[in-house]
Amino acid sequence: MKIGTVIYEPETVEGFDFSFYYVKRADGAVGKPAKGMFNDITCFADAKTIRERSESVAISKRGAATRTNKFFNLPWDFVCPTNEEYRSSLLRFIENTSKENVKGVVLNLYHFPEEGFCTCERCSKQQRESGLNWIEWRAKVVTDFVGKAKELVTQTFAIEIWPDPILAKERFGLDFNALAKYVDFFHVPLSSQNYLTMYWVDTLTRDFKKLLKKPLYIELSAEVLGEIETKALLRTMAYVCSHDVDAILLLVHTANQAKEICRKAVQDINFRNWLDKFGFRNMAEIVERWEKSC
Repeated sequence: MKIGTVIYEPETVEGFDFSFYYVKRADGAVGKPAKGMFNDITCFADAKTIRERSESVAISKRGAATRTNKFFNLPWDFVCPTNEEYRSSLLRFIENTSKENVKGVVLNLYHFPEEGFCTCERCSKQQRESGLNWIEWRAKVVTDFVGKAKELVTQTFAIEIWPDPILAKERFGLDFNALAKYVDFFHVPLSSQNYLTMYWVDTLTRDFKKLLKKPLYIELSAEVLGEIETKALLRTMAYVCSHDVDAILLLVHTANQAKEICRKAVQDINFRNWLDKFGFRNMAEIVERWEKSC
């Protein structure tokens, strides 16, 4: 069982197999590629670009793909995925990142923002000319973009997928089987402020394990370090590990947060006894590794 971090600073953490660094974020901030790390690139969610070029935003019959549009529950502002100028600059960024000594490239938010997007004149024209229906055309746009990105990456290549195992194609244009042809693994974030209630994590992990045809990396949020929240996070990790996923990732802002979680897991004798009692061997092995590195 591999263990990794998803982190906002270009720093690896001892006791973890690898780290994902957000080199391009949804607010439009861009960093330098982090050597020896997976570099995570946010694609069509780009608030900075939309502020500077409002015409680039994805649109629908109920308005634009922005956080201020309360017809939708959008956490980010989205550029139209068929905007050729933006797509070209994005592909150049992906290629340039791969040219650095990085461990791999991971794409996130490379798809349509939701159902109903995008109905701009360009998208409408492309869909008509494709001869495909709306859902299939959008899935082809997304898959073709991922395929072009794959051609530019010489290292490990992966994509993050929105955690909807049933409606992902209708909502975002995600065709899991088509996308699997291009990726080395799928990265699924199951984010929450805490995991005091965690049955949904268990259910979604099982669903994606069955559906996806490539290795599965599950991400859990680890920014909250209160005693109760940390205990809940560690037990949730144990259940996720029990489903034979290929890796578990902890989302942290800093390396120190990841180190603190390691220390708490190692020092919590009740937790370690619980792992042994109920046979959570994969998680127990992770804690044993952390014991050597803390």
